[in-house]
Amino acid sequence: MKNKDLKALKLPVTPGVYMFMRGKERLYIGKAASLRDRAKSYFGDDILKTRGLHIANMVSLASTVKFFPTDSTLEALLFENKLIKKYRPCYNTKEKDDKSYNYVVITKELYPRVLVVRGKDLSDRLPTTNYKLQAVLGPFPQETLLREAMKIIRKIFPYRDTCKPCKITFTQVDGGRISVKCKPCFNRQLGLCPGVCDGKITSKEYKKIISHIKLFFRGRKSSLLKNLNRDMKSHSKELEFEKANQIKKTIFALRHIKDILLIKDTPNKELTDNVFRIEAYDVSHMGGHARVGVMTVIEDGAVNKNEYRTFKLAKNIIDDTLGLEEMLTRRLKHKEWRLPDLIVVDGGTAQKNTAEKILRENGFSIACVAVVKDERHRPREILGDREAVDNRRREILLSNSEAHRFAVAYHRKTFRGTLKASKNKDDR
Repeated sequence: MKNKDLKALKLPVTPGVYMFMRGKERLYIGKAASLRDRAKSYFGDDILKTRGLHIANMVSLASTVKFFPTDSTLEALLFENKLIKKYRPCYNTKEKDDKSYNYVVITKELYPRVLVVRGKDLSDRLPTTNYKLQAVLGPFPQETLLREAMKIIRKIFPYRDTCKPCKITFTQVDGGRISVKCKPCFNRQLGLCPGVCDGKITSKEYKKIISHIKLFFRGRKSSLLKNLNRDMKSHSKELEFEKANQIKKTIFALRHIKDILLIKDTPNKELTDNVFRIEAYDVSHMGGHARVGVMTVIEDGAVNKNEYRTFKLAKNIIDDTLGLEEMLTRRLKHKEWRLPDLIVVDGGTAQKNTAEKILRENGFSIACVAVVKDERHRPREILGDREAVDNRRREILLSNSEAHRFAVAYHRKTFRGTLKASKNKDDR
């Protein structure tokens, strides 16, 4: 196949799946964020260097390229998996060893779990829990992409993975009998668990979520939307407006899936400039000494670890507000880094005021919020821009959680020697 043959096909600049064909034989199946850009990449002068002899031979054998546009790169990922599993093209060599695959499994329980499992660990029961499986979705050859896809899917269809279903207990108080509510898990606070752990969802309602996930994975989006529209009208008819509104939000999310970070194969900078960027900051230290700071990034609700940054703080930094001040001052000097739409700091009013002061002094008008923790270091409230808090609560909590995790990990890695020396000194 030649470049002129490709131009005649007029591939669209949309996500989708492409298929190199030799007559009726399927040689290779792939996914793309931009079908046109990805297909063009196979016809460059440096194909041997960039793709290798194996793929160069495949292109020379192909007679045409079939393409199937999708509404999102997430759907392209799922559709590619479905086609590879069905046709097993000879040039998809990386996808031939089933034991190296990853699967999405749904357990057979009253409130089923949705988990990612390696092929080598797959059987009719999960080895760790011994629960039977009601569905196995996949296989998926790329674990990283699958886990990123699951983050997107879970925002649309919250599900249970590890938390325990709520069991209402009763206690005697002054001769009376009162119920004790179950505590929500962390994912529940982020909106990623539908309320299995705190008893906010029935098994019948949860069963519908699981059926929606299975339909979506099997590429039956039109059937899924039809079912959701029917349920929304049914709830409205029964005057259950809160449930109807929640389904309306789900339908909107399905039709406007924000997954531009899932498949990175297009150089168009407008994929990155229009996303909502949150930067979260946290400081970690050892008994007030050896302080370090980190910046984590959430873009359109998904973590972007490529943008994470670390800061070794000056020795005279004696508290977290001074550490935050140094971090933000140094960060704002990097004109080549894209500015955030929202800044999240760990702490209270002092930390929020410090961040806003640094932003003002440097001439930036960026919204800022602070996550206040309770005595167990769990989020208690969010201070700051109310619009951001109302509309971005899940992302704010996620970014704050990521910043704390990353700060602790970076501190341990950086000062492992200091910690060991300190321990040896204590032993003496």
